[in-house]
Amino acid sequence: MNAEPSPQACPESRDAGERGPAILMIAASEADANLYYATRFLAPDPFVFLEVDGRKLLVMSDLELDRAKAEARVDEVLLLSAYEAKARQRWATPHLIDILGLVLDEHGVRDLLVPAGFALEHADRLREKGYRVTWRPDPFFEARLIKSEEEVAAIEATQRATERAVARAREVLQASEIRGDALYWEGRVLTAETLRQVIHLALLEEDCLGQHTIVAPGVQGCDPHHRGAGPIRPHESLVLDVFPRSSRTRYFADMTRTVVRGKASDGLRRMHEAVLAAQLQAIGLIADGVAGDEVHREVGAVLRRAGFETGMVEGRMQGFFHGTGHGLGLDIHEPPRIGKAKATLRAGQVVTVEPGLYYPRWGAVRIEDLVVVEAGGCRNLTRFPKTLEL
Repeated sequence: MNAEPSPQACPESRDAGERGPAILMIAASEADANLYYATRFLAPDPFVFLEVDGRKLLVMSDLELDRAKAEARVDEVLLLSAYEAKARQRWATPHLIDILGLVLDEHGVRDLLVPAGFALEHADRLREKGYRVTWRPDPFFEARLIKSEEEVAAIEATQRATERAVARAREVLQASEIRGDALYWEGRVLTAETLRQVIHLALLEEDCLGQHTIVAPGVQGCDPHHRGAGPIRPHESLVLDVFPRSSRTRYFADMTRTVVRGKASDGLRRMHEAVLAAQLQAIGLIADGVAGDEVHREVGAVLRRAGFETGMVEGRMQGFFHGTGHGLGLDIHEPPRIGKAKATLRAGQVVTVEPGLYYPRWGAVRIEDLVVVEAGGCRNLTRFPKTLEL
């Protein structure tokens, strides 16, 4: 993805040495990864971030002032109520933008650069006051795409926690008893909901939060984003796709394994072998400067050579019909994408590698690892086994 602003969004070109626009964000960093990346300060309510000539400022409420001063990686924290008191001398009920205008004027700011998701109300009010507001598409901070050693370590720590949670799910599956067409664990039919709860509880013990975790048995796994529901049956595919966020560092991990409690059919076993071969081929190709779309095409070629075609059959897509991977960090989905769209992989990016095959007559198979792109290849952050039968 092109990280530079589009022509419609960019500030006009400037002469050398002319002051550039100040960066402005107004959001809750708990929900906005760009704001958290800029400040490393986590708050559930919106606050103001301003970067002027490389100097980072926060405008904070009385409630968050002291914590922001202690935790935020910024140069200065300003007290919102102090500027609000000044604003009340001009407006009976000042809006946040009236208050912010005093800060902007104090710092000589007239040009502002905001994220694409910046509130239209705020942008309109700023323009009404004579400020020039332009926006930049995601990734707002291009540096987010290249992870530092600290960031890679954080992602890897979340990955280890993910693996321990999935290991707990495997233990439950292995301990389950096959009775006819059902699995029983601790005297009850084992369901996707129960196994998902097992994974989520294990993640909580690791100080990680799992959301939308996929535990998709049988044909449900043929819809790649189906969360899964109901009984888990023996001898059928079970897709476990776990992508939690660390509550401590805010960095995600992502891993998928496909397992069968019991004996897999020949068709399912061939699917698993083909997906694994395609994944290993992709991992072997990934390196700095490699085109992601070329990696994706090679994955498709490996699967076709193994006899697995992709297309619409009886009203639904079957085969391999999603991307090979995506970037990951403070958001679960970040550039680059490894798929049909052109994207060049760069050293320091962390990406998933997750080919899959989906045929309702056999089931679903997806295998996903997490790798760091390096100069001459990539380093796999995932250590979990890829055994099919349990």
